[in-house]
Formats: sequence, C-alpha cells, structure tokens
Amino acid sequence: MPNEIRDVVIPGQILGTTRENKPGYGTFIEKGNILSERLGVLSKWNNYINIVPIKGRYSPIEGDLIIGVVEESSPSIWLVDIKGPYPAVLHVNEVPWDVEYGNTEKYLKTGDAIMAKILGVDETKKIQVTLKDRGLYKINGGLIINIEPSKVPRVIGKKGSMLSLLKKYIRCRIFVGKNGRIWIDGEDKEIQKVLQVIQIIENESITYGLTNRIEELLKKTI
Repeated sequence: MPNEIRDVVIPGQILGTTRENKPGYGTFIEKGNILSERLGVLSKWNNYINIVPIKGRYSPIEGDLIIGVVEESSPSIWLVDIKGPYPAVLHVNEVPWDVEYGNTEKYLKTGDAIMAKILGVDETKKIQVTLKDRGLYKINGGLIINIEPSKVPRVIGKKGSMLSLLKKYIRCRIFVGKNGRIWIDGEDKEIQKVLQVIQIIENESITYGLTNRIEELLKKTI
C-alpha cells in the first residue's frame, strides 16, 4: 500500500537521495540529493518525493471526478480526504463490492487512493462520494501528485486538448482529478516527462499559446 508523508519544507531543503527515492513534482537533483524547489508540503508516494504547493483548498461540486485518499474507516463508511475543507463520506452502498457490516478495512485501508465522483454536497457542507460509475476504482501503483485546483482546467485544456497532447506523445496513463490530484502510471522515464510538462503548465498557466509550446516541446522529447 502506498504511504504518504506530509511535512512543510522550504526551497533548497534536502529531502533524500536518489539511491533511496525518485524525484517527483516540485523537486530537483543536485549531487545525488533530491531538493525542494518551492515552499510546500512534502508528499512521498511509491518512493516518489513530491512537493505540494501551499495555497487554497478544493471546493467540491456534484459530478466532479476526483482522487481521494482514505483517512479513516468505520463499520459502514470511509472518510476520504479530497483536498477540500472537510473529508468526504464514502458509504458501503456506493462501492462496487458487497461489503459486510464491519468489514470495510478488507476493501479500503487508511492511505489507499481512489478515483471517485462527488455524489452530493448538502447545505451543511457534508460531502458524499461514490465509486459506482465507469472508470472509478481503487488506485494501485503509479504516482499521485498535487497541483493547485485552479490550474486543473489548464492541464486538461479546452475540450481536453492539453491532456490529449500528453497522452499522444507520452506513453503513460493519466487521470486528472478536479481537486488537483493527478495520477500518472508508466515507466519512470515517461513519468518524468509528464512531471516536466505539468510543472511548465502550472508555472505558465496564464500565458497565451501554451498548448502550441507544449506540443513543440513534446515533439522534441520523443
């Protein structure tokens, strides 16, 4: 099961070595060490070290496809971190498995990641999610990174244009959650290409002609 370590780090801080870990989002390598490129929160997932920017939270909307991380389980529900103001509730009736009462840990444990959909948000801000739809499931393997939720539309692109480019030129499976979590699965070399492009998109999200510049970059890397 992937594990996630969270701690605030500063630019230039040494986070580990390339002998034991892999450089992820928001990091760079210097003399065999992995260093933080920005102020943020350290997140370690499947031996990848990532830096999560410290900014606003995700505001959930019914129908959003997101990536959640299980925080806690009880006999009939799971509490899921969705990068929002409150955890979301995943009920046993909203999963594709026949879960017996009190047996939730058999299916999803603390730290497990899921591709889910926002089922509803009521007036008391109670958030419910579901796994009962096409393409929603427990995530196994790969890398999960975090970006600002406000940058998600730029990563996806108009009518999915940017995401289509990434999938066209880079041999990876990519799922972009509306809550700013992105799952990438493939060979390390291909994952690094995706990380490079996403970092450019985030840094230059308000500039014109970004999609064309990204396509030119991708053509040079294949």
